[in-house]
Amino acid sequence: MDGSAPPAANAADMTASLDSLYRRYDRWLRSALRKRHGREVADDVATETFIRLAPHAAAGVIRDPKAFLLRVAHNLIIDRQRRERVQAASEPFDETSPALRATPAAQDAALTLKQILMDLPPELRDVLVLNHIEGLTYREIAVTLGLPLTTVHHRMRQALARTAAAMRD
Repeated sequence: MDGSAPPAANAADMTASLDSLYRRYDRWLRSALRKRHGREVADDVATETFIRLAPHAAAGVIRDPKAFLLRVAHNLIIDRQRRERVQAASEPFDETSPALRATPAAQDAALTLKQILMDLPPELRDVLVLNHIEGLTYREIAVTLGLPLTTVHHRMRQALARTAAAMRD
């Protein structure tokens, strides 16, 4: 499997492939995913996994169906987690967090940092938050935001320089 798109199959072949994959591997795949990720994730991901594999099965290009099913399911879970992190990063800042209510000094520092981050241009703020708060690598940020890796590096340098200058003021 070279990762390229499979040849287009007719609807009957796709239906037959999907049915065959589902009947043969559904119980096994859901069990494997539940052990690692829980029932809800397993059920959502398994369905999409079979849909993604059906064209490849119809074309007859799958050499190891179980390995391919697990790889596609794993990739779907990673994509899902990244979307959730990006969504969480774009949600409004929660000033009622227990960590921020600890002391007046902590509240002042948190509000100052929040203001500095909010004053950054969105493209710089996104890169900074995804790396320093969400823990994504530069490569993951590039993939998530659809940017070249060098652009992520450049934006991070700018964001850090502006943040440091604002902290000094």
